[in-house]
Amino acid sequence: MSAFELVETPQGLGLRWHEHPEMKPLVIDFLSGKQAYRGQQANRKDEAIARACLLGEATSVLDGTAGLARDAWVLVQLGAQVTLNERQPMVRALLADALERLYRDDTSWQNRIQLLASDALAQVAADSFDVVYLDPMYPKGDRKQKAAVKKDMQMFQHLVGADEDADALLAPALRIARKRVVVKRPQHADFLAQQKPSSQVISKKHRFDIYLKPVVS
Repeated sequence: MSAFELVETPQGLGLRWHEHPEMKPLVIDFLSGKQAYRGQQANRKDEAIARACLLGEATSVLDGTAGLARDAWVLVQLGAQVTLNERQPMVRALLADALERLYRDDTSWQNRIQLLASDALAQVAADSFDVVYLDPMYPKGDRKQKAAVKKDMQMFQHLVGADEDADALLAPALRIARKRVVVKRPQHADFLAQQKPSSQVISKKHRFDIYLKPVVS
């Protein structure tokens, strides 16, 4: 029996962790709760992610490691057009359900956030997004993993596990991005694929490594 199961809840499709029956199923909700509140409070001045992604009018962003789409939702609220990519099937199903509920509330959201049809970055056309955003799971043994994390993130981390192939994400991301790739990392973590970024934006808890798209003459 799998440790996880997708179940219907009054709030929408949820993820149940059988090892912890006391926990409520994890539901992604863009319309209410903490995720909605965080998006509503976001502003470009205070959000390091906005500076890193160099958000402007109708900036298109591919979130290549969407997860629970918390950063993606902040980007949407700050004006970006965001496309989500997620490889884990159960998390992908949660995202699809959350988006369906969002679209039922207001169909105009379909123009601002959507789920990529394929879950393989290799199938995405070159130069098809202004920015590609990557937030792979933290490296094994990361100090932050040893600290207490919120229960919903505990569930997510146990389901997804470590992104052992995270380094392999940078090359396709650079192919897809028209302008830049932004990689969210712990302050002390190695550069993705051991490749030094063009610049960085530092926040209190993370850093955002920026890889500019090479200009072809």
